[in-house]
Amino acid sequence: MPSPRFRDTGRFIHRPATSGVFRPTTLADLMRCLDPAANVALPIRIRGAGSAATDCNTAAHGTVVDMTGLDRIINIDSHNRTVTAEAGVRLGTLVSELAEHGLELVGNHEQMERTLGGALASPCMGPSIGGHAAYLSSQVTGMKVVTADGKLMKVSSEKQHLLNAFRLSYGALGVIAEATLRVRPQMTFTANHRGLSIGTFADVTDRLAARDVGFKFYLLPHKDRVYLDLRRYETSPGSPYNAPWKIKDWGESTVLPQVFRSLGRVLPIPSMRYRLIDSISTATYDLVNTRLVRNGNNVTATGRHRRRKPRGLQYSSWCFPATDFSVVIKAYTEFCRETYARTGFRCDLPAVGFRVSRDNSALLSPSFDEPAIVLQATTTQSAGWEDFVIDFSQFAENWGGTPIFSQSRALRADFARQMYSQRLEFFRKVRRQLDPRNRLLNPFLAQYFA
Repeated sequence: MPSPRFRDTGRFIHRPATSGVFRPTTLADLMRCLDPAANVALPIRIRGAGSAATDCNTAAHGTVVDMTGLDRIINIDSHNRTVTAEAGVRLGTLVSELAEHGLELVGNHEQMERTLGGALASPCMGPSIGGHAAYLSSQVTGMKVVTADGKLMKVSSEKQHLLNAFRLSYGALGVIAEATLRVRPQMTFTANHRGLSIGTFADVTDRLAARDVGFKFYLLPHKDRVYLDLRRYETSPGSPYNAPWKIKDWGESTVLPQVFRSLGRVLPIPSMRYRLIDSISTATYDLVNTRLVRNGNNVTATGRHRRRKPRGLQYSSWCFPATDFSVVIKAYTEFCRETYARTGFRCDLPAVGFRVSRDNSALLSPSFDEPAIVLQATTTQSAGWEDFVIDFSQFAENWGGTPIFSQSRALRADFARQMYSQRLEFFRKVRRQLDPRNRLLNPFLAQYFA
């Protein structure tokens, strides 16, 4: 007599772990997702806006936790000048809400489509004016974190070393669910713009890096042109207006990428296409940088508050010592020209750079020891880009660049260990204590943090 078949009760049948994307909307949902009993596929990676240039927030065969459902602004304390919000709130939304109370985030930060959690777990930066907050994470005074095994942990300035480890931790120590940050009354700065040759800009870079000003620049290496944006706080700077900054942002982040992407389809001859691209870039930056924007603050200067990053843009960023950048920018110009002559590839968008001040508030801060200048190569083109970022990575290594784990493409693990040295080793020890089973470690981050 044949034996009866076991019923699929779950007692005898092993059910495979569930993979996919989870979008919690409450803290309890997030804790249940990370609970080992939930049987979700490993590794678990945390994603905010998905703006990273590397694979730090992906999990091809695991689970991605989409934090955008946790998007409440919990409290704005105008008296103590703090704001508490969930990790999924967009920076643009947070900036707008703070402006209603006459407040702003400390520092000049970009990419307003990012989520708060993502901007604390990886570098969120912009043109620092003097020593004002190189990274948004430096303003965090406390966090609620869900650990790798689904437990709630509170991290505050009373545990300063642990807080420093969680800042810029790339989601490898735990999931930031909520954070409290210092904010300040709105401060207006003047914005001066000028076009320079690359040689002239290199001559003044050292002096600018040492002064109490913020600067951002747009580099056209094949046109021998730099468009420089100088920012400084003044006693009576005048009133800032939103419209000019929105037009500037629209021209730089929407019009140029769309036009250049279209030119790539309709003009197959590279020499003709790039001549036209350089002419359009020059005309655009002459207009939006020199004639529109005069004053701003950290509300107006963020431009339009998008919900997602501009589509089709690819980028890779490295940090270089500010004291060496006058030489680095000349070398980068030659690198771009040599690469184009050798391979036929060049970025169709200007490279963007800005100064960030020294900041040792985070264990993995790229400017832990000294001020740095971030250099970001950006393009709308896919063909040839992967080879270019490998060459750019080698260039950065040769010139003492410090990598950013979420933004530096083609980063070698040996070089990351060399540049972050003992700080990275200490971070790895903390990570092994908080996540001994590597539940939050995907293959990309395992190269550096395992």
